[in-house]
Order: sequence, then structure tokens, then C-alpha cells
Amino acid sequence: MLSRTKEYLQDRRDDVQDYAGGFGKWVLVLIVLYLLVSLVLGMIWSSEPDTFSVREHTRTVAAEMNREPVTGFATTVTMIRIAETLLDKQGGYLSNDIFPPGLWLDNMPAWEYGALVQLRDLSRAMRKDISRSQSQSAEDPDLVVVEPQFHFDSGSWAIPSTETEYRRGITALYRYLDRLSNPTQPSAQFFARADNLNNWLADLETRLGSLSRLLGESVGKASVSESLASDVDQDPLTDTENGEEIKTPWTQLDDAFYEARGTAWALLHIFRAIEVDFRKVLNDKNASASVRQVIIELEGSQGAMWSPVILNGSGFGVLANHSLTMAAYLSRANAAIIDLRELLSQG
Repeated sequence: MLSRTKEYLQDRRDDVQDYAGGFGKWVLVLIVLYLLVSLVLGMIWSSEPDTFSVREHTRTVAAEMNREPVTGFATTVTMIRIAETLLDKQGGYLSNDIFPPGLWLDNMPAWEYGALVQLRDLSRAMRKDISRSQSQSAEDPDLVVVEPQFHFDSGSWAIPSTETEYRRGITALYRYLDRLSNPTQPSAQFFARADNLNNWLADLETRLGSLSRLLGESVGKASVSESLASDVDQDPLTDTENGEEIKTPWTQLDDAFYEARGTAWALLHIFRAIEVDFRKVLNDKNASASVRQVIIELEGSQGAMWSPVILNGSGFGVLANHSLTMAAYLSRANAAIIDLRELLSQG
């Protein structure tokens, strides 16, 4: 009896092992297939969106709405297109993904963040300045919704999801666009004045300055400490120290680069829209050439990436340094913005 019981238990154990062994093989095959599919999707989803013609897109949307492209139309539809691109590009919005392959990707989320920051800054400028005639004017009801929606947490996966909140902002922008272009109910306003544009450019100047510095630190650079800078009693013939070297960690080089790429992509389209909506004030201030120069530099920053990785050669080394190349484009664009601000400030 005991031997039969042992034999029975041994048979059952063998059956379980056979079943588990076959099941385990299938699980392994599925995991390998999943990883291969994720690898391919990750490569596809990491492709940056193409640029688009702001003027052509504005004409298309105006024709679909059967409206005239009034002042502010180009800027508003460009904001909508940028926001929709963040959500509807290949792979969708990746910054809040919690499953592979989106979980493994970091370049495209950095790109998304760069474009998102510019969308946030412009939505704040639209609410605070551009849609109001003076400081005591009432805020536009739809732009009051737009700004906080785009400032929602960019990494929220659910309850609520980032995509849901951003689409509410897009819907509010569509309502603002409808009221702006409606000749029978012109309740929305867009004041294309020099001071409004200058206020937004002031914020942008600091953004680009910070990004250029971050990109430039890819090769390491000495930083002057505050104590050395304020030491007025030091012997003028004594050699001064350069301070500690600041260098972007190699694990963050690609993130900084793609954040700059996303920033430049969004700004390229925004400045193309500004060239349309602020045309009169730019011509009056002789500032059209400065805007055109900004656009040229931003177009250069969107050149095709032929390297599969972000190279980080030294400043005058053998290998390329993609971060320094991007920093050069952004610095020249920022210099043109400084010139533009000076022209707009003149009477």
C-alpha cells in the first residue's frame, strides 16, 4: 500500500513537471517575441515628428471652418497642432508610459517635455497678455482653462491621465479659436502688440539661455564661484582660480539634447505663426529680419540625425559633439531674439 502511494505521488509529480516544463517554454517564447516587438516599436516610436507649414495649415483649418484667418488665427491653430502632435504622433504620448517599450524610452519623453514647456509658456502669455487689452481687462474664459490644463503633471498615468487633461486644453483652444474667428460674436481678442510679444520673448530668452548652457556643459567647463567673483580685496596680480568644473553626466547627455530638439521644434512653428500674426508690428519696428533669422537658426537645429547615439566628442576632438552643435544653433537664435527685443522696445 505504501509503495503504491509513493508510485502514485511520483507519477503526479512527473506530470506536473512535464506540464510546467512545456508551459515554461511557451512563456519564454512569448517573452522573447514581446521583447522583439517592443524593440521594433521602440525604434519607430523614437522617430521625431516632421515639421509642417504653418501658413498652409492655417489656410486649411480656416477653409474647413469656413472662416477668415484673422489676426491670432495662425498662432492658435499652431498651438493646437503642437499639442495634438504630442498626443497623436507615432506611439502617442510616452512620458507617462508604465509598460515597455515606452517605459524604456527616454529620448522621446525628453523631446516631449521640451515642446511642452514652450506650449505652457505660450499659453500663459496668451492668457496673461496677448488676449487682454490692458492690465484691468478680464481674462478670456477659455484661455483660463487652457493654461492650467497644459500645466498638468506630464507623467500622470491614470485618474486622471495626462492625455485626458491635455485634450481638455485642446478643446478649450478650439472654443477660443471659434470665438476669435466668428465675425458675428467677436468675444475673443488677440492683441498683436509689441509689448505683448516682448513679454513672451523675455521669458523665452531665459529658457534658451539655460538650455544653451546645459548643452555647452557636455564637455565640461569651469564655473566662477560667487566667493571669487565678489572678492574685491584680492591682489590684482595674483592668479585667480577658475572654480569647479561643471559637466553634464554622460547618462543625461541624450536627454538634454532631445529636450533642446523638442524645444526648437515647437519654437520653429511658433515663430512661423508670429511672423504671420505680428506682421504689422514687425514691419513697423523693422524687426521682420530678426524673426526670419530666428527661424533660420531653428530650422538648422532640426537637421537629420545620422548617428544612432548622441556623440560627445571634446570641443576640438576627432568625434562630433551633437550637444555643442545644438547649443550653437540655440545661442544664435537667442542672439537674434535679443536683437528682436531691442527693436520692439524702441518707439
